[in-house]
Amino acid sequence: MNADPASAKADLRKGLRAARRDHVAALDPRVKALLFKRPPAALGALVPPDAVIGLYSAIGDEAPTAAYAIHFHEAGHKVALPWFAAPGAPMEFRHWASPHLDDLLEPGPYRAPQPLGDAEALIPDVLFVPLVGFTATGQRLGQGGGHYDRWLEQYPHVPAIGMAWDSQLAEALPTEAHDRPLAAVVTPTRLYGPI
Repeated sequence: MNADPASAKADLRKGLRAARRDHVAALDPRVKALLFKRPPAALGALVPPDAVIGLYSAIGDEAPTAAYAIHFHEAGHKVALPWFAAPGAPMEFRHWASPHLDDLLEPGPYRAPQPLGDAEALIPDVLFVPLVGFTATGQRLGQGGGHYDRWLEQYPHVPAIGMAWDSQLAEALPTEAHDRPLAAVVTPTRLYGPI
């Protein structure tokens, strides 16, 4: 592995993205439709009854979150999605008032749908995050933009829970000072954590 963590991460992203793409392409669509429907009951300790739930709009082969959005919305939680004013702007979260209505979303600057600009700004109490790779001890390799790292640095009390396919598990990942371990990682076959 490359001695420089930033370079090593870039090298790993390429291989992990390819493995994720191949894994998702090999899934039977009928099986894929049944995955990630509701969070594991063991996550209940990380989700207070009145928590604002931060999710992401999955793009490409990322683990899907749409069913989680509906689950938490129907359980009485406010659901928030990342929102960017423009490319390069800090990541904020805005209320997705109803996960049943896609017309409450608009295209964001990074290909992911985001809440409309006039949606209520929220700070999630629990944040589900996308990732390219993870370890069983909660280390996360993100897309490389640093949006989640910067947001979590600003809100260190908010537990971050990864969403991943089983193929994204790595034995080890290079880390840097800003990398924060995840509180848990959910895959279709198991829950790593709460860590």
